[in-house]
Amino acid sequence: MLIDGAFDSRTLANMNVALDRVCNVTARGEEYPVRKLIARRIISCARSGKTTLGELTMAGERALLKVTPAPR
Repeated sequence: MLIDGAFDSRTLANMNVALDRVCNVTARGEEYPVRKLIARRIISCARSGKTTLGELTMAGERALLKVTPAPR
């Protein structure tokens, strides 16, 4: 899913920061499937017109609720 031309530079920056913020609060945040799930939700949020850092972060946090905890 290419997004380079779909968003302005500010929105792309907000999306990257939101992804990093959300992934940094979970032990599984560096796992590819987890990051992909969160990123897809952030992209979907941005496509719906919600592009502030807060809105994008909240979308990522909602996605994180669907991730099962890492086994111990």
